[in-house]
Amino acid sequence: MPLYNRLKEYRAKISVNQHEMGKLVGVSRQTISQIERGDYSPSVSLALKIAKVFEVPVEEIFQYKEDAYESGKHED
Repeated sequence: MPLYNRLKEYRAKISVNQHEMGKLVGVSRQTISQIERGDYSPSVSLALKIAKVFEVPVEEIFQYKEDAYESGKHED
């Protein structure tokens, strides 16, 4: 299941760039960029740190979404 995120949207709300976000949570700008593109799934601890910056539950920023095939709703 892919991990979808709203990190870029939340960063924009508080006017924080990728470099600043990385500093806030202890990772590089590149890691923030990879998370936003969906190329990297953060650890649970990193996801929690990110959510804490925005003072929202982690589910507000990160969600797993099942596609129709994975959820068993596919048609044969």
